[in-house]
Parts: sequence; C-alpha cells; structure tokens
Amino acid sequence: MRFHIITIFPEFFTAPLSYGVTGRAIDKGLIKVQAHNLRDYTTDKHRTTDDSPYGGGSGMVMKVEPVARAVSAIKVLDSKDKTGKSRSRVILTTPQGVPFTQALARELSALDEVIIICGRYEGVDERIRDLVDMEVSIGDYILTGGEIPGLVLIDSVSRLIQGVLGSADSKEDDSFSNGLLEYPQYTRPPEFNGSIVPEVLLSGDHAAIKRYRKKESIRRTLQKRPELMEKASITPQDYEIIAELKKEKK
Repeated sequence: MRFHIITIFPEFFTAPLSYGVTGRAIDKGLIKVQAHNLRDYTTDKHRTTDDSPYGGGSGMVMKVEPVARAVSAIKVLDSKDKTGKSRSRVILTTPQGVPFTQALARELSALDEVIIICGRYEGVDERIRDLVDMEVSIGDYILTGGEIPGLVLIDSVSRLIQGVLGSADSKEDDSFSNGLLEYPQYTRPPEFNGSIVPEVLLSGDHAAIKRYRKKESIRRTLQKRPELMEKASITPQDYEIIAELKKEKK
C-alpha cells in the first residue's frame, strides 16, 4: 500500500516513520510512504503556498493551485477494483471532517493508495475540498497543522495491512476492533504491591479465559465509554454477560 503526504514540512515525517511497527513495515516493503513538499508545486520564486483571505480576517489561507498540481502529479495510477470503484482516496485532514474510527481505518486499509493533504495556517481555500474524496478529523480540538493527523492515519491504517503486525490475532484484540474497549492485560510478576493477576488467566482454561476477557471488555466499555455499546457487535452470549454485570452491580 502507498501513502502520499502533501505537506510544507516533509521532514516532519522522517523520524516518526523510522521506528516501531510502521518503520519495520516500510523496511519490509509492506507499505510505502512518501512525503511531498507542497512548495515544489508552486510557480513563483518565493514558492508561496498561502495568501491572505478574501474579505479580510486574521491569518493566512492555503492556496488551491499548488495543492491541485500536487494531487494531479501524484495520482498517476488510479487502480480500480472488480466493480470499477477506485482503490485510491484523497484525504484532507480537517476539524470539519468525519471522525476517524477503527471502521474507517479498516476501510482505508483495503485500498492501494491514500493521498493525505495536510492543512496549515488558518484554513484552506474552499476549492481544495473539490479535490478530495474525504475530509477526516481525529478529534474535536485544534492542532497547528495536519501533519499529526496524517501520522495518525498512517499508523492506524498500516497496522491493519496483512503482515505488518507480528501476530495475526493482535489487531483483532485491540480496542474498537469489535466496537468494545480492550480487556485488561497482565504479565509477570503474578503479584505486585498486593495486586494479584486474576486466577483465571493462570488456569490454562482457554474457554474460561476467552469468556473472562469478553466480560471484562464489556465491563470496561460500560464503565468508560458506554456510548460505544450502541454500535458494538453484540452476540447472544454477550447479552448474557451484560445481564451478569448488571446483577453484580446491584
């Protein structure tokens, strides 16, 4: 899979993408990430990527022409699936976008190419939105630019690509993979400062361990993020666990 990043700070991505899971995935050729300097797509001697807003106001606005040239130059190969649907997406990182979720990360991981436009300044020329397939937000707060959201997208999507994680089951146990928060995890020592690892995890009974983990996953979700239950994948067995938890609470 290929990630293309359009930014005025391409060097911003060098170190973060050199370490950990993402760095190993790049080294193995499982993903390719290329940061494109937006200034390379300008035509004036000052390599201008922003200008003052029409109508006045504070701050500067990202210009449409350099972004349009960059997208056109990068999106050379637009592969399609069997239904003729494009396997490439152009994404603008913006607070106005759809919330970035695990479901969206999974959807993007099935593509061949993702082009990420990192916004800057006070905003972008409205016509830039005509160049993108999707606007994405990583949260309801303000950042200085779209580079950090871009890294979030790359990290989250990459780990869902076949072969990137060491264990095929790792991504299935993560928080949000089934709509629930992840269950508590423990490792050695079995006792620390009076806190003891739950006995079931030391029992070797895989069925009991599986049920314990599902129960604790549901418990944690109900306690910390109850709104997630509305969209979670709940089975008949899960409803039994929910009933148990309600009895325990009483």
